[in-house]
Amino acid sequence: MFNIEEELKKLPGKPGVYVMRDKDDNIIYVGKAVSLKNRVRSYFRKTNKTERIKKMVSLIDHFEYIVVDNEAEALILECNLIKKNSPKFNVLLKDDKTYPYIKIDVKSDYPNVVITRRLLNDGAKYFGPYANPGAAKEMLDFIKSKYKIRQCKNFKSTSRPCLNYHIKRCLAPCVGYITPEEYRKQIDEIIDLLDGKTDKIIKELEKQMQEASQKLDFEQAAYLRDRKVAIERVSEKQKVSNISENNIDVIGLYKSEIGVCIEIFFVRGSKMIGREHYFFNELKDMEDAEILSGFIKQYYLDNPNIPSKIMLREELPEKDVLEEWLSTILGKKVELKSPKKGEKLRFVEMAEMNSKVTLENKEKDKSEILMELKNVLNMDKLPRKIETYDISNISGEFMVAGMCVMQDGIIKKNLSRRFKIKTVLTQDDPKCMEEVVTRRLAHSIGKEDSGFGKLPDVIFADGGITQIRAIRTAINKYEDLDIKVFGMVKNDKHQTRALIDENRKEIKISENLMNLITRFQDTVHDTAISYHRKLREKSVTKSELDEIDGIGEARKRALLKHFGSVEKIKQASKEELMQVKGITEKIAEKMSH
Repeated sequence: MFNIEEELKKLPGKPGVYVMRDKDDNIIYVGKAVSLKNRVRSYFRKTNKTERIKKMVSLIDHFEYIVVDNEAEALILECNLIKKNSPKFNVLLKDDKTYPYIKIDVKSDYPNVVITRRLLNDGAKYFGPYANPGAAKEMLDFIKSKYKIRQCKNFKSTSRPCLNYHIKRCLAPCVGYITPEEYRKQIDEIIDLLDGKTDKIIKELEKQMQEASQKLDFEQAAYLRDRKVAIERVSEKQKVSNISENNIDVIGLYKSEIGVCIEIFFVRGSKMIGREHYFFNELKDMEDAEILSGFIKQYYLDNPNIPSKIMLREELPEKDVLEEWLSTILGKKVELKSPKKGEKLRFVEMAEMNSKVTLENKEKDKSEILMELKNVLNMDKLPRKIETYDISNISGEFMVAGMCVMQDGIIKKNLSRRFKIKTVLTQDDPKCMEEVVTRRLAHSIGKEDSGFGKLPDVIFADGGITQIRAIRTAINKYEDLDIKVFGMVKNDKHQTRALIDENRKEIKISENLMNLITRFQDTVHDTAISYHRKLREKSVTKSELDEIDGIGEARKRALLKHFGSVEKIKQASKEELMQVKGITEKIAEKMSH
C-alpha cells in the first residue's frame, strides 16, 4: 500500500516531473520541478492553498516521479505527459474549434497552396490561423488568380496540359513547361505575401515591370502592374497597427466569475493575419502567470507556427526555460516579452480587451440560453442547474446509471457521476431510475456541501413519460422539493427531437437549444455506457486473467494497456504477449493455451 508520508521522505532534491494519481490510478495532475523534494512536499503541507489545489490534493491516492538532468528536460517531459493524459487539474486546451491555415508543401518540386485545418510537423509551411474561414478562402482565391501555380490536388506527369494552362491560370509543370527553379520563384513570393512582407514583393514587381516595359513586353508589364495593385490592396486590408515587429504572437488574458478567456493575435510583417481564443472554466483561482505558462506549453507543443517573439502582460517565472524550449523547437531564438510602455503595450492591451469582450459575449450567450430555457419550461426562476440520468445494462446484468449536469447553460463533464444499481435485481429501467434519483437527492438534502452540490432546479429524463414518472416518484419521497421534470425524446435516427412535460405535452424549442439538449443527452448516454463497459470488462478480466498463475494487478494493467481489451489479449500470439513488460515466455505459454 502506498504511504504518502513515507514516500515524501524518499523524494530527491533533483529536477524532474511528478505525476499525481487518484484511487482509480487516473492521472489527475502533471507538474515539473527544479527540486522534486521541495515541490511535491509543498502540496501536502498546511499552507494557503486555493480551492482548486485543495480539491486536487484530496483526490491524490499516490504519486510517481521521473528524475531528469535539468529543468528544460523536465518541461519537455511535462508537456508530453499532459498532452497524452489530459489530467483534469492541468491547464488544457479543450476548445474543439479548429481554424483554417494556408499550407504550402515546400518540400515538393511544384508545391500547391491549399487550406487545411490540421497542423502537422511534416516540413510544410503553415500560415494563419484565419479566425474567419472566409478570409482564408479569399486569400487562397487571390493567390490562385494572381499566380500561375498548379490548381490540381494530385500532381502527376502527363502528356497534355489541362484547361488551367490554356486559360493562363497555370504554367503546366505536369508537362514540364516550367522548371522547379522558375516555379519556386512564384512560391517564394507567395510565402513573402503570407508572411506580410509585401513591401519586398512590391519593390520586386516594380523592378520587373520596368524591365518588361524596356523590352516592350507591355502585356507582361500590365500583368505585373495588376498583381502589384492587388497586393497593395491586400496589404492595406491586413494592417491593424503601426507595430514594428515582424513575427509575433500577442496573448491577452481576462478573468470573470464564470471562467478565463485567452485571446491570441498572430502578427506577421506588422499585419494581423488571424487570432484564436480559448476558454477555461475551472481556473479562476489560479494565478495569471501559472495559467499563461500552462497555455504556452500546451499551445506551442507540436505547433509548427512558432513566432520569434511572444508578447504578454505577465513576466513569467518560467520565462528562461520556456524560451529555451521554444527556441529548440523552432531552431532559432524565441523571446517572451512583457512590454511596459509604447505601441507594444497597447497591442497587449488590445488582446486583453478582446479576451474580455469574447468572454462577456460568452456570458451573454449563456444568459440568453437560460432565459430561453426559463420561458419554454414555463418556470418562475432561471433553471441554473439541470441534471439528467441514463440507465445502461445488458439483459439486466451490470446495471448502472450515469448522471450529467448542466450549470448555467454549460454542460459540466467534471460534475458527472456514476451509479451501480443496488436494489433492482431484474431489467427494469424505470425502477432503476427511481432508485438512482432517490439516492442522488439524498446526497444534497440538508448537506449542500456534499460532492453533489445543490439540488437541481430541473431534471431531464433520458426518455418519455415512463421515465418522467419514475423520477417524479423519487422526488415525491422527500417533502417540499420544487424540482421540475421533463423528458428528452429521440426520433427513429436516435436524434433528440423534442422535450415533453409530465402531461405528455411536446414543447417547441429553437434549433440552438435543441443542439444543446442533444449534446446533454449524448453526454449522459456516454457516461452510463462507458461505466457499464468498464464493469463488464473488469468482470471478464477477473474471471479469466486472474485464473492464470503469475498474472497480478500490475501485469493485468500492462496487458490491457497494450492490447486494449481482454478479447484482444485472448487473440494474441505468444510472441505478441511477450512484448508486454513483465510477461515471460512461461507466462505467455500459459496464456496461449
